[in-house]
Amino acid sequence: MKTLLNFSILLLLGCTQSTGTNELGNITIEYDIQDILLQTRDGGTISGMVARKKGDKAKKAVILQYTIYVRDKGRDLETLKQAVDKGYVGVMAYTRGKRFSPDEVFPYEQDAQDAYDVIDWISQQDWCDGRVGMYGGSYNGFTQWAAAKKLHPALKTIVPYVANRPGMGLPMENNVFINPNYEWSFYVSNNKFLDTIVGNDRQRFRQMQNKWWDAGAAYNKLDSIDGTPNRLFQRWVSHPSFDEYWQNMAPYQEDFAQINIPVLSIDGYYNDSQNSGLYYLREHYKYKPTAEHYLIIGPYSHFGAQRNGSEEINGYQVDKDALINTPEITYQWFDYIFNKGNKPTVLKDKINYQIMGANEWGSAPSIDKMSNEKLKLYLSTEKSADYYTLSPAKPAKSSFHSQTVDFADRAIWNNDYYPDPIIRDNMDNGNGFNFISEPLEESMLANGSFIGALSVSINKKDFDYGVTLYELMPDGKYFHLSYIVGRASYAEDVTKRKLLTPNKIETIPFSNTHLVSKKLSKGSRLLVYINVNKNPFSELNYGTGKVVAEETIDDAQEPLMVKWYNDSYVEIPVWK
Repeated sequence: MKTLLNFSILLLLGCTQSTGTNELGNITIEYDIQDILLQTRDGGTISGMVARKKGDKAKKAVILQYTIYVRDKGRDLETLKQAVDKGYVGVMAYTRGKRFSPDEVFPYEQDAQDAYDVIDWISQQDWCDGRVGMYGGSYNGFTQWAAAKKLHPALKTIVPYVANRPGMGLPMENNVFINPNYEWSFYVSNNKFLDTIVGNDRQRFRQMQNKWWDAGAAYNKLDSIDGTPNRLFQRWVSHPSFDEYWQNMAPYQEDFAQINIPVLSIDGYYNDSQNSGLYYLREHYKYKPTAEHYLIIGPYSHFGAQRNGSEEINGYQVDKDALINTPEITYQWFDYIFNKGNKPTVLKDKINYQIMGANEWGSAPSIDKMSNEKLKLYLSTEKSADYYTLSPAKPAKSSFHSQTVDFADRAIWNNDYYPDPIIRDNMDNGNGFNFISEPLEESMLANGSFIGALSVSINKKDFDYGVTLYELMPDGKYFHLSYIVGRASYAEDVTKRKLLTPNKIETIPFSNTHLVSKKLSKGSRLLVYINVNKNPFSELNYGTGKVVAEETIDDAQEPLMVKWYNDSYVEIPVWK
């Protein structure tokens, strides 16, 4: 069945061919590079490029990259040639509205249907043997999952690195809008290529952020403060729930059940959007327990995971064993899928993780099987030197910590949770609460994602919270392990807001924390830091129950008062 219309008009602007050469060992390879314009079923236009070995008429498997980042004079061409060098046909497709496409740019929204159409066209070409694989990171990771939402028969495998899940990691995290994607919207949509001038103007957007913070304006007025309308930001911020707008962009719930192709995901402990990439893995296994889905994860940042890692990340010197070659692993995987080659050696099991501090890798059949015990520790009101106690015993008597947060006071920030530096000399004791365990009697691995529940009562209808996990090492330094920032009213259901009842004790469960593997030394202590989230780096929840992005400093007349009860707990997965 032909699913694309009128592909006789494939080359709407004519066929542009160019020949390039590359020295590969002692072999000179010549390429045919072809510009293409594809018309989708609904009349949209997709711009792209095809790279083949010159004179090679054989049908081959095709390696597709689908991206919003147009770098067609440099990096894009090099990656296409790399596919040819490895014995494949390379195709680069750009999101609707980019490069030579006359359409308007709407990141995320049309990529699922457009990717299907691109794959359908590829599968019909005389240079394609009917098999397509995809790879790439960040936005390119998202587009692979978008393509899998309605799986085309020709798509045989995907290799997403640090894949974005719109609405789940950026532009909001656990229903809290955070700031990094604000300038990104201009960077990718101001022109047909990339607006690097705006994208690199950190000072402009830091000033905007600080003006917003100082003025106490509504979060959805950021672009008014900046002085330039931001249509994409306004589009996103109007969807604070994980509603159909976000759900339709990538696989959601039962969509995962039909994804029956092998998947190799690559991610990092210190990738800001890790909860996006691991959302796909967890949901894939939830709805298709027999999925062939592998994970490689280690001490990598968002960019490091897409390349070769880095010897240092946020001041932490990583183990030598942690350094990988992501492109090399990717093509080993493609050869495994398409040419019956060997599986990448790092894949000992479905979940493959670098153990920080041990200079070795571990593996497990699932995330749950990374641990063989869970340490359940309560946030007690008993003192332990400068901190409170993380107690393995549930308190016999109910008590609480009291915290007052004045949102009108812009001199004080709350919730210093970000892992930079990863190893620090001291903890934030200015506000919030720190809870510390007894020294570990034996070395063990912190292995997986910690969960927990906060038992709280507040005088308002909502608040945003942070929970951060550290290892206090025997040398007195604090090693950042994992964290979560969340919104209490979405704790039970990210698709539907449920406001809290003022002055009623309520339970706020949390689970979407960052996965980590770290060797904990004998004598180390675990430390949990909790706080209200109040800082210039995300929207500010004043607790009125109104749309958070519309609240202003006028809603801060009464300070937030929180009672953190001592039956609150964390559950830390460990391997003993």
